Amino acid sequence: MSLERPTPPDPYTLLPAVPPMTLTSDDVTDGEQLAADFVAAAAGGANLSPQLSWSGAPDGTRSYALTCFDPDAPTPSGFWHWVVVDIPATTTSIARGAGLPYPAFAVRNDAGTAEYFGSAPPQGDVPHRYFFVVHAVDVETLGVGADASPAVVSFNLAFHTLARGMVVPVYSH
Repeated sequence: MSLERPTPPDPYTLLPAVPPMTLTSDDVTDGEQLAADFVAAAAGGANLSPQLSWSGAPDGTRSYALTCFDPDAPTPSGFWHWVVVDIPATTTSIARGAGLPYPAFAVRNDAGTAEYFGSAPPQGDVPHRYFFVVHAVDVETLGVGADASPAVVSFNLAFHTLARGMVVPVYSH
């Protein structure tokens, strides 16, 4: 079976424009291959979430959301690896593999777990892009529960995102 298909667009160009923020990482870099630490255990990795730091949030930021999305998965809807909401506005970084600051929580990713799920593209597939994104949010709580889908979180973020920053590493094996 062939997985040959067109490259999906950057999904964030399809959303309403918002000002940029800065998202940096000691662990992942734009366009660079993810290290095994950030690959799913089922694909031979450690399944750790990367260290992330952000700055440049606009006035009115009351919380943050962090997401990791792979638009290159061989599905019509891509693959959500990590969706975290309600990160306090006083938080500007998360350590590698760390827990989340109260009252932040992760909703279920597309693997069915409420945590970071590392990259695991099909063997021999095209390199996949992993959009790690921080969203500055204009409310303290996005108003979703732990049972919300990533699509519902994204829908709510469309109405509450003040600014956004991203770093986009790749992975293939």
